[in-house]
Amino acid sequence: MVRMLRPFTRAVTYTRWLHLFVACVWPTIWALIDSSRMYVAVAVLALAGLVPAMRTAEGMQADTLLLGRRPGVENPRSPGSAKNPEIPESAGSARYAEIVSTPAASWGDRGRTVLWLQCRLFLGSAVAILTIHLPMLATDLAATARGGTPDPATFVQVPGQHWWHALLIPLPIVLLAGVVVGAGRLITVLALRLLGPSPAERLAALESRTEQLLERTRIARELHDTIGHALTVAVVQAGAARTVRDPAFTDRALEAIEETGRTALEDLDRVLGILREPERPVSSRPTLVEADRLLESARASGVKVDAEVTGPLETVPGPVSREGYRILQESLTNVLRHAGPVPARARVRVADGTLLLEIRNPLAGETPGPGRGSGLRGIRERAALLGGRARTGPDEGDWLVRAELPLG
Repeated sequence: MVRMLRPFTRAVTYTRWLHLFVACVWPTIWALIDSSRMYVAVAVLALAGLVPAMRTAEGMQADTLLLGRRPGVENPRSPGSAKNPEIPESAGSARYAEIVSTPAASWGDRGRTVLWLQCRLFLGSAVAILTIHLPMLATDLAATARGGTPDPATFVQVPGQHWWHALLIPLPIVLLAGVVVGAGRLITVLALRLLGPSPAERLAALESRTEQLLERTRIARELHDTIGHALTVAVVQAGAARTVRDPAFTDRALEAIEETGRTALEDLDRVLGILREPERPVSSRPTLVEADRLLESARASGVKVDAEVTGPLETVPGPVSREGYRILQESLTNVLRHAGPVPARARVRVADGTLLLEIRNPLAGETPGPGRGSGLRGIRERAALLGGRARTGPDEGDWLVRAELPLG
């Protein structure tokens, strides 16, 4: 019983009822003018559906009255939003079902708007007629139960007194309640189908969502590489200074921590600036031309880096050079984090239309597996994004990170 009465405790049940009644305004006005030509009203309504702006008007009205949305509130069926109990289950077969309020952009959108207007007209008219006649039927049943005369405009035309009609009085009211709830859900389902986004609009929304996710992933990767490198250097330097207990070494360690922290703060400010101002260009990100800074930072942390750089780094395209810098940074960070102050070999070569990055260090301490770690996964993702490839894992007693990035 509580479940049956629950729809009548929600405002959206009554706004849907109102939405169906509004559909009857046009035929009612036409009937007052010329009831013998109702087909003309239907034809005019169909022509109105071909106007692109009609989809906007119908979408806004349906979105407010059928889904119970307030203007400016996130769509209850949009990704990441909570499930709205006001929307029936049958209406939510599509995961991101919604009603759009943009002008019709194609003849397919116009055709669906015309069909929507006709469905709304006939369903609304039926509900309006039942809303008027079912309460009158209950009144007539009460009248015939007392022996009165029924209204000639209503359904029951049984003269005389029939006491048992009193038992039937609740039925029209219950039927009206079912009509209100059922028709409201039906019109909502039709609105989601006919006023929902077209396949082209769904594809555009999916592409936009994908772009947002890719941007979030890129920013998360930037923060991981930058902050992870700075913290790793700081931890290694602080631990070494405490172990050595040499004032001169401690001063050098503090200088390295200060320099690394300053660079990390600059990178963090840049990433946060991109979040605040998405239109800000990414050209300020470091490139391989600044690789010496990375190598010196690693050397200051105790890693003996044997670097070999061949080829004109300044000719490497910006996107490739920036991603190559991050791959080199993450590789050196992994050396510090997992192997400690061990000899490492870094080779950067630009030749034959390819940027080759190869970092080797002896296997020591904790070594991540080929598929573990967000840093290693980030290296592979960066390479794949540029159409290249990356390999990470043990190789002849060393830990190897090798990335090949095409320059084209």
